[in-house]
Amino acid sequence: MSVHTTAYPTLINNQAASASELAPLAFSGFAHFTAMQIRGHKAKGMDLHLARLREASLALFGKALPDEEILASIRLALKQGPADMSLTVTLFVPDGEFTAASKGALPSVLVRSGPPHDGPAHPLRLQAVAHERHLASIKHVGEGAKTYFLHRALEQGFDDAAFVDRHGRLSEASIWNLVFWDGQAVVWPEAELLLGTTMRIVKRQLERMGIPQRRQEIRRGDLAQFSGAAVMNSWTPGVPVTAIGEHGFPVAEALKGTLNEAWQAEPYLSI
Repeated sequence: MSVHTTAYPTLINNQAASASELAPLAFSGFAHFTAMQIRGHKAKGMDLHLARLREASLALFGKALPDEEILASIRLALKQGPADMSLTVTLFVPDGEFTAASKGALPSVLVRSGPPHDGPAHPLRLQAVAHERHLASIKHVGEGAKTYFLHRALEQGFDDAAFVDRHGRLSEASIWNLVFWDGQAVVWPEAELLLGTTMRIVKRQLERMGIPQRRQEIRRGDLAQFSGAAVMNSWTPGVPVTAIGEHGFPVAEALKGTLNEAWQAEPYLSI
């Protein structure tokens, strides 16, 4: 009996990536990326993904590719792959790790695809750990601490980790943005963190919908003032959080519904 497998393309500069091209990237920590979910060959928030890649390239390399070149790579992957998939766009400089070669160089484009993902179906319990991501505003690679703290959280009976900075402020979780609910408004942590694309989509749709939201410094001692919490990333706009450290939360259906409504209000658009 034959088994049919779906082909998910992996491209470097619009060409099928070879093993020799991919092998050095396994040891590369000087690169940045954006991740998205493709549905029906369409995506949400492409303007935000392109802005993220442009700004991070300027910060890391000193130069950025034109948006149209990145879009051309994404379109080629969409043409070669199925209608629904996960897509990651990584910008890197070949042989640029630990050398001056990556300074002022135009990056290469790696587009990697895989099966679509909708995130976990169950609420998460987060262990609060002291950690600050280096270059927190950039979605860069080589962050082994995320997996390290995930593993330590699992050992303690949690599902994942939430980060607390040197000022005692909650910032983000391992691969998630944090969001809270005070019964009336959506509350985002005020700290050094990555402004996730899903977070930015939700924020602009909440503003359009007239739903109150604000940024606030949130310490562990402040958690009792909130009636719910959630996490979000490119997989999903809102997974309920039922604990951060020793503090428990009920599943905040109002928050979950509000986040999902905001996400659904952003259309999937052709690329």
